[in-house]
Amino acid sequence: MRRLLEARARDLGFCGLRVTRPDRLPDLPGRLSAWLAEGAHGTMDWMSERADQRARPTGLWPGLRSIVVVAMNYRPENDPLALVALKDRGAVAAYAQRRDYHEVLKGKLKELGGYLSAKGDVRVKVFCDTAPVMEKTLAEAAGLGWQGKHTVLISRAHGNWLLLGAIYTSAEFEPDVSGRDHCGSCRACLDICPTDAFPAPYRLDARRCISYLTIEYAGPIPVGFRPAIGNRVFGCDDCLAVCPWNKFARTSAETRLAARVELDAPPLADLAALDDAAFRSLFAGTPVKRTGRDRFLRNVMIAVGNSGARDLADPAIARLADDSSLVRGMAVWACGQLLEPEVVRALHRRYGPGEADPHVRAEWRAAAGLTEPWADETSAA
Repeated sequence: MRRLLEARARDLGFCGLRVTRPDRLPDLPGRLSAWLAEGAHGTMDWMSERADQRARPTGLWPGLRSIVVVAMNYRPENDPLALVALKDRGAVAAYAQRRDYHEVLKGKLKELGGYLSAKGDVRVKVFCDTAPVMEKTLAEAAGLGWQGKHTVLISRAHGNWLLLGAIYTSAEFEPDVSGRDHCGSCRACLDICPTDAFPAPYRLDARRCISYLTIEYAGPIPVGFRPAIGNRVFGCDDCLAVCPWNKFARTSAETRLAARVELDAPPLADLAALDDAAFRSLFAGTPVKRTGRDRFLRNVMIAVGNSGARDLADPAIARLADDSSLVRGMAVWACGQLLEPEVVRALHRRYGPGEADPHVRAEWRAAAGLTEPWADETSAA
C-alpha cells in the first residue's frame, strides 16, 4: 500500500511523501508551550487557542494512528533578493504571487486521502494549514527534511521552497526515520533577516518578522520596523532565498502554482491607487486577497515612504483622505519620509483638522513636528 500511495503522490505533483506517528513527537508540547509563553506568536491568538491539539495530534483526532506528510515545490522563477532592490516596485512573497496554495494542495490532498481510504479501507482527514496541525514539525519527524535555523523545513533534495500538507489516518504505517539537521555552521538565514527576528538559531520571534507584520498583524506597524520593511508589501523571502540547499530545488511543474506576471514587481504607484474593487480583482485567487485591501495598502504606503522617490509622494498624498485610518496613518508617514517639513505641515493644515483617529494624529504629530495638543492645534486652524 505504501508504494502505491507514493506513486499516486508523484502523479499528483508532490515531490516527497513520508510517514510518522503521533507518539514520535514527545518534546512538541514543551516546545510549543515555551514559545507561546514568550509571547513570540504576537497577535496570532489562534496559535494558543487550540495549542493542545497542535502539540498532541491525537487530541485533534483520537483515532489517529499514522500521519502522512507530503511536500510540493514552489521554487520562484526569479531571485527574490533582486526584487527588494527595486525601490519603486512592490515585493510580494513568492508563494503569494500565484494561486492560493491552500486551494491547490487541499484538492490534491483530498484526492490522495481518498485514494488511501479506498485502497486501504481506512479513515482519513486531510489538512493544509487550515487546522491546529504543526506541519513543519510533522514533516521533520517524518523525514521529509529538517527545520532549519530559520524554522522553515529544508530538504536536501528540494531546498526550502516547500508547501506542506498532512493526512491523518487510522492506517498503521511503518514510520520513516526523522530528518537530520544539515545546517552545520551556516547562519545565512539568520544574518540576512532585516528585523533580527531570530533571537537564536531555530527560534523565531514572529513579532519581529516582516511576514507576520505585513500579513498577520492588523494594526499600524511600529515605527522601528518600517525602514527595514523596504519595498516588501506582502511577506518576506530573504531567509528562504539565501539557503544554500536551494541549489537542488526545481521550479514546480504544477501549472496552477505558476507565478502571475502582474504580481512580479508591480509598480508601487499602481498599488497605491487600488480601491477595494481593484484590489480584489488584481489579487483574486491569491493569498494576498485574504489580508484585505486596507492592510495591504498600509504596507504599500510604507514601501512608498522607503522608496526615496519624490514622484511617489503624490500617490501617498492621495491616500491622506482614505476611508481607512490604517491607510491614512501610513500615508502620513510616507509623506514625512519623502517631503520637506514645510510641505508636510501644509498638508497637515489641509488634511489634519477633523482627524479623529488617535494613531493618525500621532503620525501627523511626528511627521509635521507638532508640539501643541491636538485640540488646540485644530481649533487654531
